[in-house]
Amino acid sequence: MLDPAPRRKLPTVLLIDDDLVSREVAATLLTMTGYTVYTADHGEAAVAMLATGSCLPEVVLVDAQMPGLSGVPLIAELRRRTGAVIVAISGSAIGNEIATAADGFLLKPFDPSAVERMLEERAPQPAPHASGDAIISAQTLTQLRSLMSAAAVRQIYAAVVSDLGARLEKLKAAIAAADIAEIARIGHAIKGGCGMAGAREAARLGAELEALPFHPQGNQLDNAARLLADLHNALRNLERMLDAELPA
Repeated sequence: MLDPAPRRKLPTVLLIDDDLVSREVAATLLTMTGYTVYTADHGEAAVAMLATGSCLPEVVLVDAQMPGLSGVPLIAELRRRTGAVIVAISGSAIGNEIATAADGFLLKPFDPSAVERMLEERAPQPAPHASGDAIISAQTLTQLRSLMSAAAVRQIYAAVVSDLGARLEKLKAAIAAADIAEIARIGHAIKGGCGMAGAREAARLGAELEALPFHPQGNQLDNAARLLADLHNALRNLERMLDAELPA
């Protein structure tokens, strides 16, 4: 018998696999390790789950070969609806097109530790505590601290975190609607607001969103989805900074 691992904060996973045994075994192992797992037995079902908001994954594990909507077209549909990390899974080698479209690849059978290792390899390295410049400008933070109380500074950055979280929800909706103009407007707002507060990481990503080229047949939506995932990481970094530098 497998003993359930102690509950840790692990990502929510959407597992898409048409093979019942593979799907249920993988879902069970991931759940026992501490992941929250949703499953879909074909591509169309997974797209519907994302479209209705019934599943908000941070990681999508998608079988590379399934009947119906599958492969690169499925990955493109997933990109339009989620900023999650998309990992192709298969019992054999995958083609270059799928490998390029996905964020990673796992060969079946895989264990939950393989998923965690892949995510750790993709995760941005935290900035050294002494500077924090990758997340927030040390100069801006010092200036604010010289002008107001610690409680007031915390209130400012709590507002930044709240506003960024709300804009990420709007960005997700804009990506799902393929609204490039709205994506650019949201990026501009993130760049301006976070830039004023010295939140460099988020401001840079907002600028990249704003600068996405408008080509109807291009891959700007894929790029926007990737930036959405990076902005979620930036938001978590800001939350950690807030707790470390300005505890309540």
